[in-house]
Amino acid sequence: MKHLKAFEDALGEIHGEGRYRVFIDLQRQRGKFPKAIARFEDGEREVTIWCSNDYLGMGQDEDVISAMHTAIDSFGAGSGGTRNISGTTRYHVDLERELADLHQKDAALLFTSGYVSNEATLSTLGKILPKLIIYSDSLNHASMIEGIRRSGADRRIFRHNDVDHLRALLELDDPERPKLIAFESVYSMDGDFGRMQEICDLADEFNALTYLDEVHAMGLYGENGAGVAEMLNLADRIDIIEGTLAKGYGVMGGYIAGHETVIDSIRSMASGFIFTTSTCPVMAAGALASVSKLRTDEGRRLRSLHQENAALLKKKFADAGLPVMDSPSHIVPLMVGDPERCKALSDTLLFDFGIYVQPINYPTVPRGTERLRFTPSPVHDGAMMDELVAAILAVWKQLGLDKAA
Repeated sequence: MKHLKAFEDALGEIHGEGRYRVFIDLQRQRGKFPKAIARFEDGEREVTIWCSNDYLGMGQDEDVISAMHTAIDSFGAGSGGTRNISGTTRYHVDLERELADLHQKDAALLFTSGYVSNEATLSTLGKILPKLIIYSDSLNHASMIEGIRRSGADRRIFRHNDVDHLRALLELDDPERPKLIAFESVYSMDGDFGRMQEICDLADEFNALTYLDEVHAMGLYGENGAGVAEMLNLADRIDIIEGTLAKGYGVMGGYIAGHETVIDSIRSMASGFIFTTSTCPVMAAGALASVSKLRTDEGRRLRSLHQENAALLKKKFADAGLPVMDSPSHIVPLMVGDPERCKALSDTLLFDFGIYVQPINYPTVPRGTERLRFTPSPVHDGAMMDELVAAILAVWKQLGLDKAA
C-alpha cells in the first residue's frame, strides 16, 4: 500500500506517548447493569462497568426495551432513507414534539447523533447569519469546535468559564455584527457547570444568541429532566438547546430545540441533516419512551438516587485520600496525571479486579491531566463502591502514585 509508513509513524507516536486506545469487547446483560461480560483472547470474565455514559441505566429499562420491540415488530429495522425521502415516521414526529415540549420550545429536530447535531447546526448558522462571530468556551466539545470551524464565522475563544474574558472579547467587536455564544451546561471531563446565568446576561447586553450543549445533563437535571437550563429556570433565555438521546436517555441520537423558524432553517439547510439516513424508528421509539418516563415521578426518583450515589463515591474517594477532582455534577474524575500509569491503573483494575473504567488521555484532556472518569449510576451500590476504592488503593500504591494532600 502506498504511503503506509505515514500511518505506521502516526500510530507509533500514539503508542510512544502511552495513549493508544484499546476497546474492550463487552457484552451487556439485560437486567444486570452495571455488570457485563468482557471477552479477552484467553477467555471471558464478569466485570463491573464504572464509566458508562448510560448514566441512569435507561438502556436496560423495561419500558424502553418494550417500546423498541413494539417499533421493530411494527416498522421493521431501518428507516428507509433520509427524512425527505421516506425516512420520516410517526416515531420521529412524536419524539420531536416531545423534545420541544420538554424544553418549552416551539420545535425540535432529530439528528443521528449528538456529534452530528452540534456539527451540522453550528456550521449552518454561519451560512444563515452573514458576518457572524461565534464566541466559544475553550473546553467545548470537539463536535462544537468542528461545527464552528466549518461555519466560516469569525471565532473568538474565551477561557473556560471566564465571563470577564468573554465580556472583553464581546466589547472589542463591532456591535452591529451578529453574535452567538456557544457553551455547555456540564463539561464532561472536569464535571463542572457552565456559568449560564452570567453568559445569558452578557448575551442580553450584547444582543447575542445563546447556543447551549446540554448533552451531559439531559435526563439528569431539572424537574422533568430537561437539563441544567430547566434546573436554573433559564431555558427561556437559551435560543438553541442541543442534546443527546445516547447518555441519560440510554438510546442513540441527537437533537436541537428552539424557535420554529430557527429549527426550520436548520432543517432546510444543514447538510448533516439533509443528506443522511434518518434515525431508525426503533431508536426513536426507545428514546420517546425514555424521555417520557424520565419526566415522571420515577424519573425524579432516579435523578435523586443518581446524585446521592455520585456524592457518596466522591466522599469515599476523598476519605481514602485519593485525588478526586472537585466536581459539582454527577461526574467523578480521579486525577492521575500520567498517560502510561493511567493506562496501567485501568488495565490492572480490569484484569485483576474485574473493574472496568477507561483511561482518559490526550486529546480528550490536556497532556499531564490524564485521569479515570467514574460515572456511578443509581444501581451502583455502596458495596461496589467499597470494592472499587479498595482495588484502586492497592494498585495506586503499586504504581507509586501520589495521594491527595
